[in-house]
Amino acid sequence: MSFESNVKLTIALSNPSLDAEEQERETRNLLREIKDLDVESAELVAVAQTPQGSKAFGGFLLGVLQAEVSIANFKKLLGFLGDRLGGKSIELEVEANGKKLKITASSQQELTAALEAAQKFVAVG
Repeated sequence: MSFESNVKLTIALSNPSLDAEEQERETRNLLREIKDLDVESAELVAVAQTPQGSKAFGGFLLGVLQAEVSIANFKKLLGFLGDRLGGKSIELEVEANGKKLKITASSQQELTAALEAAQKFVAVG
């Protein structure tokens, strides 16, 4: 059985120099930009889904959003993230084909390597 499934991404932004409100604003801006791309869905992560040790703000996890995109548009989303988040500390969780890959990056170089790893992970399936 062969079918094209969607890829789920959880993106956690980490910027210790921002207060909670600034972090929330940055996350919402990123969410709005992702929604402008060709994604199936994109949303903030509700507190009900809170991983242990995470901070919540206004009913949502601080700095965390999720997006779901088709495999065909996954590369486009990764390219956008690479351009938009270069030099920022992020944690990215990619879920595809029933498997998960969790990667972190805190520089442009690490982000580039992380995005390449995510792309290979999805391609291998």
